[in-house]
Amino acid sequence: MVQPRPDTQTPDSATTATSATTPTRARTWLVLLAACAGQFLVVLDVSVVNVALPSMRADLGLSALGLQWVLNAYTIAFAGFMLLGGRAADLFGHKRVFLVGLGLFTAASVAGGLAVEGWQLLAARAVQGLGAAVLAPATLTIVTGAVPAGPARTRAIGTWSAVGAAGGAAGGLVGGVLTDLLSWRWVLLINVPVGALVLIGAALWVRESQGGGARRLDLPGAVLVTGGLAAVAYGIVQTEQAGWGAAETLVPLLGGLVLLGAFVAVEARTAAPLMPLKLFRSRAVSAANVAMIVNGSASFAMWFFMTMYAQNVLGYTPLEAGLALVPSSLSVFVGAKLAPRLMAVTGARNLAVLGTLIAATGFGWQSLMDAHSAYLTMIMGPGILMMLGIGLVITPLASLATSGAAPGDAGLVSGLVNTSRTMGGALGLAALSTLAAARTSGGTSPEALTAGYALAFRAGAGILLAGAVLMVLWLPRRTTTDQ
Repeated sequence: MVQPRPDTQTPDSATTATSATTPTRARTWLVLLAACAGQFLVVLDVSVVNVALPSMRADLGLSALGLQWVLNAYTIAFAGFMLLGGRAADLFGHKRVFLVGLGLFTAASVAGGLAVEGWQLLAARAVQGLGAAVLAPATLTIVTGAVPAGPARTRAIGTWSAVGAAGGAAGGLVGGVLTDLLSWRWVLLINVPVGALVLIGAALWVRESQGGGARRLDLPGAVLVTGGLAAVAYGIVQTEQAGWGAAETLVPLLGGLVLLGAFVAVEARTAAPLMPLKLFRSRAVSAANVAMIVNGSASFAMWFFMTMYAQNVLGYTPLEAGLALVPSSLSVFVGAKLAPRLMAVTGARNLAVLGTLIAATGFGWQSLMDAHSAYLTMIMGPGILMMLGIGLVITPLASLATSGAAPGDAGLVSGLVNTSRTMGGALGLAALSTLAAARTSGGTSPEALTAGYALAFRAGAGILLAGAVLMVLWLPRRTTTDQ
């Protein structure tokens, strides 16, 4: 009897292989769906409350400062706890930490949506930010862990980037629809059914994984870095009210820098650091994160100023403002989905530079706005360019950063990527808002507001051009992500 060669598949074995492969492939996409849905939620909640702020103020009697903290409580907690969330995912398991973070985020959304006092809403937003900080790093780690290195992983990261970008882009539209048709409470309560579905899906589909090592967190490092980032973020936020030279700004900024310096000193000496400093020996990790900070500082501010311009100058309702930004929202998604294919041709660094230059062109165009601009030429056109460029940038930078990470540090590096982008957004929004306010000199007429917004977009274009130069000089020319 002639025995079949080991490398020869019989019909039965081929059928078995196909039936085994199909569920595996389906499971991979279900895992990606759960991770991307979690990322969409946490990014959406950075901007979704913008158009609902006036309704919140009227219903809960919030002061102007309290209204500002509806945004800031989430952003500061989100940025301040991100590294801790990333390291926790590496030590305790990415699935476990994902579920804990999403559960906390969903519960806080219930509390915020049912708030009857202003302080209750602010506390719920802070807890939401904490849940998001625990959840967000695990989303990227789950994506990279579900797909082997190579073009398939690059496409998966592209999908993750597109969904995250779409979350930020959809904030205005989702917030406008829910506020106009239901109430501001549904801006938060909408997270509950979606969060519950994602929790069930992740519990069923995502496999547990962890980097190993002792199950011990570097608590001194965690306290120092979280306190330092929160203090710096608080100081940045204060610039809009008090200016850069006021004690209310300088004290938290300097205190935060001192805490971050102490964090670096502790990490250099501890046996099990929260953030091993050796990570920054990787040129890809360090350069990509700095580039994330620069690009985040412009892209977060873009949505705020475009929404304010549409409502405060052109007189759009919240729903109309959200609808006006739909083309921009679609373009950021298209850019992020095109990025993996373009990376194979241009390389990650070149695509990141190209995307930044496209975004800078859109910012420059937007800075030509006036108080009576047409929609097509002063919202739709420049908005598409700005967000197409940002969409092209996110995937190559995320790929570069994660390509330099060891498996046991994957969650930490993912947290660092999200921290860099969020902190860049907080810094950019505070700085550009201060610049716009200085230009208006207290004026509230459409012409005065337009002049302030236009200056912010000019400054954003300059920041992005500087970022493009930084990428050319610092990002690696070619890495495994380009293969």
